[in-house]
Amino acid sequence: TYAGLLAAQEYLFSLGVTGWQDAMIGSFHGYPDNLPVYLRAAREGSLLARVVGALWWDRNRGMEQLPELEERRRIGRAGRFAATSIKIMQDGVAENFTAGMLEPYLDGCGCSTGNSGLSFVEPGLLKEAVCALDRSGFQVHFHALGDRAVREALDALGEARAANGANDHRHHLAHLQVVHPDDIARFAELGVAANIQPLWAAHEPQMDELTIPFLGAERAAQQYPFGDLRRAGAHLAAGSDWSVSSPDPLWGIHVAVNRAAPAQELPEGETYPPFYPEQALTLAEALTAYTAGTAWVNHLDDVTGTVEVGKYADLVVLDRDPFTRPADEIGDVRVRRTYVEGRLVFDAATTAPTASTD
Repeated sequence: TYAGLLAAQEYLFSLGVTGWQDAMIGSFHGYPDNLPVYLRAAREGSLLARVVGALWWDRNRGMEQLPELEERRRIGRAGRFAATSIKIMQDGVAENFTAGMLEPYLDGCGCSTGNSGLSFVEPGLLKEAVCALDRSGFQVHFHALGDRAVREALDALGEARAANGANDHRHHLAHLQVVHPDDIARFAELGVAANIQPLWAAHEPQMDELTIPFLGAERAAQQYPFGDLRRAGAHLAAGSDWSVSSPDPLWGIHVAVNRAAPAQELPEGETYPPFYPEQALTLAEALTAYTAGTAWVNHLDDVTGTVEVGKYADLVVLDRDPFTRPADEIGDVRVRRTYVEGRLVFDAATTAPTASTD
């Protein structure tokens, strides 16, 4: 609803978020289409954040939906909102064995099963669709958790580049829980951004109970390879997948640097070892992914994402300098003030958050 969007914006401002990409613009599983809500807020001037909308690709349909999506893009621009991206959900999630994997999941005894997860869009159709979307000027935003889904998305983007030539659409793959080592370098080669959710890259009980035993040690070590992607030259953009998990960028940065959850995310007194710490990012790399990286993915890097003369004054004031404090205290850093184009939109001294991370 309209009130819900404004409440969400207020809450995100309290966390220092001044823009985002909404990955589900359209009707899905009973959720109402939120395109009219964004357009109303944008036209009335109440949408102060800059938002890119990702129109939902209906995986139960085929190429006949392309003209409809092009029309929704045409009408889906107002104020600080633009529906210029397409969201393709290529697979599911590892915890229920629906993430698309190159090799089958293991069973509780460590033996191979007959299940390798799902590909919601058949790979041949995926290539055809991505080529057409790329040719039409859309950015494609993939949900890809498993290594097979990642490869299918990269293969489709490679096909589009071969068919249409290089361009500046800035396609991106989100989540990237398991990436086969052979595919790491392909992100930079294809100009594809790695859209990462760092908060998930931490050791916690569900990893031991629902994931690692069914992936096996070798694949488990390929989870959330942020460091490898960065070293291979991939564009990194960081986000949260809220409301699936907390949208707090500082908590995400904490995990990206420490490969361990902030204390606020854990049961009282619990600690866990770092989760494949060789994949950690530096504080500067993680902060850049959340700022310049997301601005780049949303084609806003010419006006925001860095503090430079001539860019918008989209600024966040923190209660301390994380570069001068121990890395394990990053999750304790809080936002004091948030500005959008120089306008104060959140002040911790006078404003309380209106939403919850629960």
